[in-house]
Amino acid sequence: MKYIFSAIFLYLFSGMLLFIFQRRIVFNKSGHPGSPKDYNLSNTKEVFITTDDGINLLSWYHQGDKKLPLLLYFHGNSFHIGDRAHRIKRYTSKNWNVLIISWRGFGGNDGNPTEKNLYKDGEAVLKWITEKTNFSLNQTIIYGESLGSGVAVELGTKYQFLSIVLEAPFTSIEDIAKKRYRIFPTKYLVKDKFDNFSKIDNLKSPLLIISGKKDEIVPHNHSIKLYEKANVKKKCVFIDEAIHNNLYDFGIEKEVIEFNLNLWK
Repeated sequence: MKYIFSAIFLYLFSGMLLFIFQRRIVFNKSGHPGSPKDYNLSNTKEVFITTDDGINLLSWYHQGDKKLPLLLYFHGNSFHIGDRAHRIKRYTSKNWNVLIISWRGFGGNDGNPTEKNLYKDGEAVLKWITEKTNFSLNQTIIYGESLGSGVAVELGTKYQFLSIVLEAPFTSIEDIAKKRYRIFPTKYLVKDKFDNFSKIDNLKSPLLIISGKKDEIVPHNHSIKLYEKANVKKKCVFIDEAIHNNLYDFGIEKEVIEFNLNLWK
């Protein structure tokens, strides 16, 4: 009998730890990335975007060819924007306009990341674009990498953009948790759901989904389900040998550029 009670206690205790510390898993906060010049990002300046609740979001802004669109990059749940320098350099080297932001709690920013708070961050960035740049939202590409796809999809249900690009997106955090922690009732435990699947058919902009078929973090079938449900103009790029974090090894920037230039004409 004592083994049964011990097993029950261990189950409940483990579930409680997952519930309490889940945001440390979902939001793997990072330190300050340094400056753009540390990554040889030329003509890229550091800017701070202030949210409605007073958080200053460290961001990097590359002003390129005014005849090209603006790519707004929402990063994933780990590392900082400096770790994406090699990615955005694929666009800045072609003189594209790029704005990459650090979420609150990331990149040395104050604040605590939650689903609701990241939506606030996203709204603040859109406001900054319309007030501080010459770009309108329909001249802006919303690029959501992994966790960033949750904010990209949320904003995409509210505004018209040039396009929405989702790299390694998920159907929902709940679906990921359900697969990883099968023995727990994740439906009732997940605080930040980022339910992309329930929203994807309400997008107002053309959609490009990029995913690796060997993704070890977000199963590839999440991208398939999102793509099939979306009812806007859409394209998918599914790469046989790619995993979660190496999609740029396969030159996906070429797909992003081609897709958006066709819309830009």
